[in-house]
Amino acid sequence: MPDDFLHRDVPAFGKRVHRLGLSGSFGLDEAAAREGLERLQYVFWSPRMKGLTAALRDALARDRDRYVVSAGPLLGFLGGSVRKAAEGALRTLRTDYLDVFQLYWLGKMSAFTGAVQEELRRLREEGKVRALGVSIHDRERAGRLAEESFLDLLMVRYNAAHPGAEQDIFPHLARRRPAIVAYTATSWRKLLAAPRGWTGPVPTAADCYRFCLTSPHVDVVLTGPRSAAELRANLAGLDEGPLSPAEMDFMRTFGKAVHG
Repeated sequence: MPDDFLHRDVPAFGKRVHRLGLSGSFGLDEAAAREGLERLQYVFWSPRMKGLTAALRDALARDRDRYVVSAGPLLGFLGGSVRKAAEGALRTLRTDYLDVFQLYWLGKMSAFTGAVQEELRRLREEGKVRALGVSIHDRERAGRLAEESFLDLLMVRYNAAHPGAEQDIFPHLARRRPAIVAYTATSWRKLLAAPRGWTGPVPTAADCYRFCLTSPHVDVVLTGPRSAAELRANLAGLDEGPLSPAEMDFMRTFGKAVHG
């Protein structure tokens, strides 16, 4: 089946997924999480996401192969803490494997040391995790990792106010083609309000997700809805498809104004 705007075959995941990924980072309750899991497949999860945890555990019990679950250690500086986080996630979710295991904010909350790399590889060899990744703000380093590392996935900041991945990361993907997950699509909601002096229209959250997904380099963009109503609005907005050239020009202009 060919790719379309909302679905893509992602080699790093070994399956076709909806390109909007679900995160429980902003207090999504259990009922809304269950609704989201009926529509979406890529799930960014941590044990702190209480509403999402119960819903995800039940969803995995029903149909494990449907989902791509990403988890990671809160702090990833030591091989032992990396393994502890992976095995803890497996127990909490009652699953035999994690689709993605990633270090968070590489260089600040984690380190890509030899010991950490060795533990990541070992977890993958044992079948406890299937793909390895990092989230990272250092775009130049991300570009190098895209070309030269064993990582299967990079989670990067990308939005209309911060489009630098287009120059620093995306051109480096061709050699190995790691999966790209975009986050902060709304720039922590700054793209949803008019900056000082702006008198024109303001994007919706769905416009921000469409900006990310219009890039052929982005496999998944995360949404962190606070309610079922926000989730529904985001999904409905994606039905508009990729941004037109005029819409892309507007988003870039607005992004520059927000960035200042």
